Amino acid sequence: MQSIVLAALYFAASAAAAATTTFPSAAGSTTFSEPYRVSGTYDGGMKRFGRGHDCDSDEDGGEEGAVFILEDGATLKNAIIGSDQLEGVHCDGTCTIQNVWWEDVCEDALTLLQESGTSYVIGGGAKSASDKIIQHNGKGTVVVTDFYANTFGKVYRSCGNCSGNGGPRHVIMSGVVVTGGTVFAGVNSNYGDTATISDSCGAAPAKICQVYEGCDKAEGDCESEKQSTGFDGESCIDGGNNSASC
Repeated sequence: MQSIVLAALYFAASAAAAATTTFPSAAGSTTFSEPYRVSGTYDGGMKRFGRGHDCDSDEDGGEEGAVFILEDGATLKNAIIGSDQLEGVHCDGTCTIQNVWWEDVCEDALTLLQESGTSYVIGGGAKSASDKIIQHNGKGTVVVTDFYANTFGKVYRSCGNCSGNGGPRHVIMSGVVVTGGTVFAGVNSNYGDTATISDSCGAAPAKICQVYEGCDKAEGDCESEKQSTGFDGESCIDGGNNSASC
């Protein structure tokens, strides 16, 4: 795990600039009638993308409610996800999300379904998330670098009650800036999940890390239970240079 962390931090440091806290203006707009599938690299040219329906729609969420679905190894960059959508971006395998902005998160901004490997979220930001921004339902590692979150429940959450739930899942967060939020990262100790956070800051009273006990809803309806809060050196790891204010 240590070699993965070091490699990921090196990649993040070399590939991204400092976090930007100003949401960009759209260069145009596109509305998809169905999820747009990406293999390889898709450059959105800083246009706004949506699905043409409201977040409070009665339509089911899930993959069919996504704006973009990324295939294994795909990259989405330079895109703005508008408010007229339900599920934002889904990654069916490992993916890279670079300079992508969510103007109004509905269900989740980004859902990660990889079975192994490492995905990267580089730059960009999201706001108005009543719950999660990054939902990690698969396994493996997610590296989040120089990301801005404004008004949210959690920036990152390893799934608390997925069917067939388990781990480990790892998140490495560096240069994350938050305002008006509740939790940087939530992980399940019983599945061996970890969150390593460094060089990040957020307006108090945002919690830097929340530990849960995850559960498997395939075994019956359940909700994960909160355990400790803050760095414990096991599930929540202090990578250094974190601050309650920016």
